[in-house]
Amino acid sequence: MTESTITPEHDQRLVKGARSRASIARRAADLASVEGLTGLSIGRLATDLGISKSGIATLFGTKEALQVAAVKSARAAFVERVIAPAMTEPRGLPRLRTLMDRWFDHIIDPTFPGGCFRVATIAEFDSRPGPVRDAIAEDHADWLTFLAGQIRHAQDEGHFTGRNPDAIAFELDALISAANTARQMGDDHGVTTARAIVDSLLA
Repeated sequence: MTESTITPEHDQRLVKGARSRASIARRAADLASVEGLTGLSIGRLATDLGISKSGIATLFGTKEALQVAAVKSARAAFVERVIAPAMTEPRGLPRLRTLMDRWFDHIIDPTFPGGCFRVATIAEFDSRPGPVRDAIAEDHADWLTFLAGQIRHAQDEGHFTGRNPDAIAFELDALISAANTARQMGDDHGVTTARAIVDSLLA
């Protein structure tokens, strides 16, 4: 492709294609949160969205590529709802507390119909090697690294003295993942218990 072949009409098609990919990937994430990524099908998506299977296949190529796109879409939704609002708070314990508040909101009033996408897909793909598992593992590792970084900022202010920030990040992740499972099982007491433990860790 040369510069002379890039026309306004071509640009519009690129933008439309990108928007179509984003909306399809988001719907795929919605469905996968309930039915699993392995249960995701191009046919089901086509029916839900009122578009042709060939149209989805043209945009994504394979079911595996669609699954990876769903993982990335869920990541973007998590960043928008949980991380971005917390980044407006002062660095350290205030930001960390806001992260936890937003994360619990993400579970109690779920962004996705099946609850936390990350928790569901980690359990589904933890023993399934391949690009989808790699995308899920990378997302989870990035989140734990980010969370540990926020804990280190809090340590700079004198909190969590003598504790390993990676261990605290792991502990918080495990607690809120357990809260998500409790929420999906209708166990409100489990959510309340997890919240109380998290609050005590951040006191």
